Amino acid sequence: MWYKIGGIVMSLATQLNISPERALELFYTSKTCDDLHNPETMLYSFSDNYIADEVIAELQGL
Repeated sequence: MWYKIGGIVMSLATQLNISPERALELFYTSKTCDDLHNPETMLYSFSDNYIADEVIAELQGL
């Protein structure tokens, strides 16, 4: 899971033009992070970029 989270965070950092540390903070405080750790959602089976897009949509209130 660490490798997966690293990919998501780097995608967030790139897409939002922010530091990886800030991206990590945004990810860990998101509902998407909770969903990723919930095996029932199967979110872990989606691509890192897809999950990063979900975090961004969450931040935008979509």
